[in-house]
Amino acid sequence: MGESNNTYGSRRIRKALNALGYPLGRWKARSMMQEAGVQVRHRKKYKVTTNSNHKQPVFENKVNRQFDVTSPNQVYAGDITYIWTQEDWLYLAVVIDLFSRKVVNWSMSSRMKARLVCDALSMAIWLSRPPSGLIVHSDSKNTCTRFQ
Repeated sequence: MGESNNTYGSRRIRKALNALGYPLGRWKARSMMQEAGVQVRHRKKYKVTTNSNHKQPVFENKVNRQFDVTSPNQVYAGDITYIWTQEDWLYLAVVIDLFSRKVVNWSMSSRMKARLVCDALSMAIWLSRPPSGLIVHSDSKNTCTRFQ
């Protein structure tokens, strides 16, 4: 069971044991699992996080896949990812400087809201004090209205 990462239920246990020459039914496999204290870990369903059907403004793509930048604090790029923890999903928004490819700032939250992206971007701008004309590129549909 260790190799299966506790994903085998009584049906799969019965099938595996039958294949190994131990004939038993599903209910016997179930009672043996209970007796041994073996529990099945159910997989979480895939969570859709992108909502492309929105009324937020979409801005011109000024970066246009030209990621080579000649000096720092000209172009920042940001994205969101999600990480499964033992309790729930944790969302991480990261802002990097495309010149150095270093993280300028990041923000984490248990909810994927626009505030997550805004916090990461606000702190990045506050910490690095880029000159006016900074381009922020992201494929995220979350918007920070105060930066538009």
